[in-house]
Amino acid sequence: MLALEIKNLNKKYKNFELKDVTFQLEQGYIMGFIGTNGAGKTTTIKSIMNLTHVSSGEISILGKNFIENEIELKQEIGYAFGDINFYTRSKIKTLTNVVKRFYNNWNEETYYNYLRRFKLDENKKVIELSTGMKVKYNLALALSHGAKLLILDEPTSGLDPVARDDLIDIFQELVVEGEISILFSTHITSDLEKCADYITFINNGQIINSSEKEEFINTYRLLSGTESQLSLVKNQLISFKVNSFGFTGLIHSKDFDPASDIKATLPNLEEIMIYFSKKEEMYV
Repeated sequence: MLALEIKNLNKKYKNFELKDVTFQLEQGYIMGFIGTNGAGKTTTIKSIMNLTHVSSGEISILGKNFIENEIELKQEIGYAFGDINFYTRSKIKTLTNVVKRFYNNWNEETYYNYLRRFKLDENKKVIELSTGMKVKYNLALALSHGAKLLILDEPTSGLDPVARDDLIDIFQELVVEGEISILFSTHITSDLEKCADYITFINNGQIINSSEKEEFINTYRLLSGTESQLSLVKNQLISFKVNSFGFTGLIHSKDFDPASDIKATLPNLEEIMIYFSKKEEMYV
């Protein structure tokens, strides 16, 4: 069964537009949702959660139309984002007592296990929490009501490398049984290289690629060569940078001749994002 299916999602603002956003996440897997700031990640997530009204498109969660079954399905979704900007003068304990009333399957034992794991003091006020502690508290709430789909918008933002690694371990533990699925939006692509099964890349409001992680990376090659070699492949490159040694550029694997003398390597997720962003700059 599909945990999440998005079909032809459109949303238009004055200076930005989501255009036919389409992707799907199978149950029991982690999908990394990547893109530069302003690419459309948060707008897509808010649209999925019906926190913003879309112009057109269809959203299905666990096989059911989300808009038609919103109240029921929100019991099955754990939503976490990078900050808390409400009830900042309240203690964690007070805020939790409000939140847990909305969930039929709230598990007090699970919640306190995560408080201990994240070293959170429930008597602290929200305003006293660091950015990292706010992220952890959000996750503790999201993980404590039996959610089948976790939608995480920049959940590791503001965390140090050790804390991020601990969260990644938690995410991987959660999907082992095949019941829980995670949509993980982040610009820290190294986290996704450790834990994601699938990658969906959005750029300028459009989905560029959505596929299994190794397949996604293998779609591209990072080339490096001399200035004279650049002229041979310039028209096929997604974008490129010129330096004192020659050039580096990103190309679709299908457009590259492996018999060429130009050096080619597999890019990482960050490099793919950078060169697509560079493409936008080159053709402005």
